[in-house]
Amino acid sequence: MGIFDGIKNFKKQLDKVETSIYSGKQSLLEVYELNLKLEAEIAKRTRELDTANKQMLTLQHIWDMMNSSKPLSSVLNAIVTSLQGELGYLHSCIAKKMTDGEGEYLQMMACSGSLFDGIFRSLFDCDPYEMRFNSPNIDEIYESIEEDKIYQSKDVLELIKKTIPDISEEVVIKGLGATGTKAYILIPLTYNHSHFGSLVVFSSREDAAENELKFLKLFSKQIELAITIAGLFQTVKEQAVTDSMTGLYNRRYFEEFLQKEVLRSKRQNTKFSIIGIDLDHLKKINDKFGHTYGDMAIKAISEILKSSCRTIDIAARMGGEEFNVILPGVDSQGAIIFAERIRKTIEAIPLEKIGHITASIGLGTFKEHSEDIYELEELVDHAMYESKRAGRNRVTVAKPASETSWQEIAINAFTDILTKHRIPIDKRTSNLLNKKLQEMNINNEMLYQVSDLLVSTYNPKHAVGITKKKVFLATLLAKRFELPKENVDKLKIAVLLYDIGNTMLPKDLLSKTEPLNEEEFASIKQHPLIAAREILKPISNIGDIIPIIEKHHENWNGTGYPEHLSGDNIPIESQIILIVDSYFALLEDRPYRTAMSKQDAIKTILVESGSKWSTALADEFASVINNEDFND
Repeated sequence: MGIFDGIKNFKKQLDKVETSIYSGKQSLLEVYELNLKLEAEIAKRTRELDTANKQMLTLQHIWDMMNSSKPLSSVLNAIVTSLQGELGYLHSCIAKKMTDGEGEYLQMMACSGSLFDGIFRSLFDCDPYEMRFNSPNIDEIYESIEEDKIYQSKDVLELIKKTIPDISEEVVIKGLGATGTKAYILIPLTYNHSHFGSLVVFSSREDAAENELKFLKLFSKQIELAITIAGLFQTVKEQAVTDSMTGLYNRRYFEEFLQKEVLRSKRQNTKFSIIGIDLDHLKKINDKFGHTYGDMAIKAISEILKSSCRTIDIAARMGGEEFNVILPGVDSQGAIIFAERIRKTIEAIPLEKIGHITASIGLGTFKEHSEDIYELEELVDHAMYESKRAGRNRVTVAKPASETSWQEIAINAFTDILTKHRIPIDKRTSNLLNKKLQEMNINNEMLYQVSDLLVSTYNPKHAVGITKKKVFLATLLAKRFELPKENVDKLKIAVLLYDIGNTMLPKDLLSKTEPLNEEEFASIKQHPLIAAREILKPISNIGDIIPIIEKHHENWNGTGYPEHLSGDNIPIESQIILIVDSYFALLEDRPYRTAMSKQDAIKTILVESGSKWSTALADEFASVINNEDFND
């Protein structure tokens, strides 16, 4: 091999080394460039994952709010706060479309961000919620709303100028510059298949990515669901405390508020008044024009109450044609003025076909007429019915409670019966009842419990709480016949005591499953006389109760006992006790039959109309039972 061949061979080897080194450089460069791309992709995916996590966190936050039964305002504020804090928008708001006599406008429902704080609070010295915003006269926005599409724009200045024409352009430009606002995105919201309002977010970014817009669309659906759920919760909440026909509060809410008002009155040493209102001649309106017009009259009074009451007053429909109003901080003189104004307003408004209606009104004041709220309610009730008895369409002020109430008379009667052992009950039961009587105050629930326990000694099927229902039902019927207060009080005492004669009868006779023979039935017929003459007659202060109890088994057609009286010869109080007692007996299991349903019991009562009781009483009874003011 020559020198030239050696040189040539060396060059070839050198070329191979150079080629190998160059290839290595190329591989390293490719690896480096690949790593750069991978790092960029990882950073991008990390940002996307971070955004997705924030979006999921926001959605979870909204979902938690929707499941918390919180008010709609709280849910919406949580939404805009989440958008600003978790998703990085500068400002966000939810505006609701409103319409009134002046036209269409926007009402702020929720907002968050310095743009709102800076402009509204510094320039207008008020919250955004207090302002009325113009609907922006921008065609593109209306098109997006109609087509339910997201709209985005960089012209934030135009949006604000259109929405708030009173604001100067200079102030807006300064505010946008200070906050770094460069664009906005508007997302239409629907509720019940109609445009509800819009979600608007303001961003420091001029353009939104496609994924961002997709998320905002998904987010808007969550908002719509939140609005729907919150609206449903609000509806259910309102239905729980309001009367469906009139929109006034119902009896339940009235009683709850009344207890709170009593505590407040005692704590602050202030007075409050109760107004009782009863629509006159509702039955005649229903009979002559139909129930639709009767409902119209009821709604007319409710609208008058809504427009006449202060925001702190509580107006409630107590059932049927009766309404009550609580006037916090108002004494009897102020209540008279209010009641007369209501009465005159009711009388002055003509209704279609019906013409003019009237109402009978009663009123009483806590700490003036009574310091016992239960007693005050009764006094107002009786004052209202005194207005009816005196000719209707008038206001009657309650009379202060008498020194001896019907509850005290009943307590004294029970105490006398137990302490003087006028009935054969075991010593343990007697001691228990005496203890309850000693512990109770006037109007205490234990008065009814004492009667319930006595009845259960001879009727094991008798449930606790039945006596109270009987007294309530009997009182409602007495009102239908416009009995004076003293007669209603006698009736209440008689309901507590009318069956006490059964304690003197053999227990096996009362629980017998076979039909009674003539002798046994004759014994049963004696229990009204036993109660009246052997147990109650020696007791003072109840002499005028005894005739009611003696005659509570007399039938309208004269087939009853013990004197075979008929028609109007039977005291109305005795007739009421008979029908009330019969109704609750039908609802109980008896040895000879099973308990009836409410509707079957009413049918049975109506079948015996004109024989066991008068048709008028049976009709009023059915009306009361079917009315929402009585729930058995």
